[in-house]
Amino acid sequence: MELTIAHLLYGLFTLLIILTMIFRKGVVLPTLLGTFIIAWVYKGSVVGGFTSIFHANLVAAQELFSIFLIITFMLALLHSLRDLGADRRMIQPIQKLMVNGHISFFVLVAVTYIISLFFWPTPAVPLICALLVPAAIRAGLPAMTAAVAIALAGQGMALSSDYIVQVAPSLSAPAAGVDVESIADKAFVMSWISGGVAILLAYLLNRKSIRSKDDQLNEKDQKTLQTAEESTNKVRTAHLTTWSKIFAILVPLSLLIVVIYMMYNKLFAQSGDLVGGDGAAFVGGVAVILLLLSTVAFGRHHALDYISNHITEGFVFAFKAMGPVIPIAGFFFLGSPELSGKILGVEEGPALLFDLVTATQEFLPQSALLAGLSILVIGIITGLDGSGFSGLPLTGALAASLETASI
Repeated sequence: MELTIAHLLYGLFTLLIILTMIFRKGVVLPTLLGTFIIAWVYKGSVVGGFTSIFHANLVAAQELFSIFLIITFMLALLHSLRDLGADRRMIQPIQKLMVNGHISFFVLVAVTYIISLFFWPTPAVPLICALLVPAAIRAGLPAMTAAVAIALAGQGMALSSDYIVQVAPSLSAPAAGVDVESIADKAFVMSWISGGVAILLAYLLNRKSIRSKDDQLNEKDQKTLQTAEESTNKVRTAHLTTWSKIFAILVPLSLLIVVIYMMYNKLFAQSGDLVGGDGAAFVGGVAVILLLLSTVAFGRHHALDYISNHITEGFVFAFKAMGPVIPIAGFFFLGSPELSGKILGVEEGPALLFDLVTATQEFLPQSALLAGLSILVIGIITGLDGSGFSGLPLTGALAASLETASI
């Protein structure tokens, strides 16, 4: 296969992006610059470079906008529950389970994992830290050990599979050219294996630091969290208290029914009602209806303003969290034959990344294991910035290109 200058430039910028990630720097600048230069060279027109860099971001936004919507609706729902005080009431009964530090560790893991599956760890963790961590500390769990449990269960185990909201699988799937559900299912199993090992090791390494209930160090740790805990207390009217109790039951029950229906549909019914990313869409639709009801319950006369504010806050959070992913995804979509045509404005787009791998196939070891390990290493590198989302289009595109080379 004959490689063009555009192919070589794409490979060069891909290596530059990986190198930038190693140094834990943002990769938006090299991806935008790379998209422009590669499109300019491929089309032989600087104007084509300008239009292609816009189309790359537009195509990426179209492919990924469902992600922004699901984040928006789930966060808006969480904010509306916070208005009612239902978010706190949902997890307050769990405090009674924390009879000692050892049990508290695993209670934190379970609660953080479940809530993070639906509401994402970033908005969920402050709620858990304000309500459950003080109770865990009183039971004898050191604050740092509690933080480890929450981080591993939330940002680690729940977010790595992202099985309910499906943001992570939806970023990898278009670049890899596979179905979202197939990635989500495998990632779910892998997250339980890796997360279970990590959580068990964390407990074994920290179990000797877990104290008894009457240890004086519990009081010292408690004081560090006292200000944050007091700042979350709000005075509720009888009207809001009633609705708070209702939605503290209604929301978890609704989400539980959603999960049961999704699992039943997948394992037994196989009706095709929830195909591809429709599972996340189903969760998002239920969240919207719950958002409507909770907003009206909080203030019937101002519901129109309240719901607009919550959705706006949700979009702001979604774009802050996922905005940089759009230009990064645009660059790696440029290397995919399914989407490069739309970006470059041609009928049949080039397979820049795929052609590079095919051309170097004879120099690559024909081993699926080594190909998998290479993707693993690149995934680790792309996650050094603390997020990992920006690297998912890269690992997805590389996985698709290495598939034929490793068979």
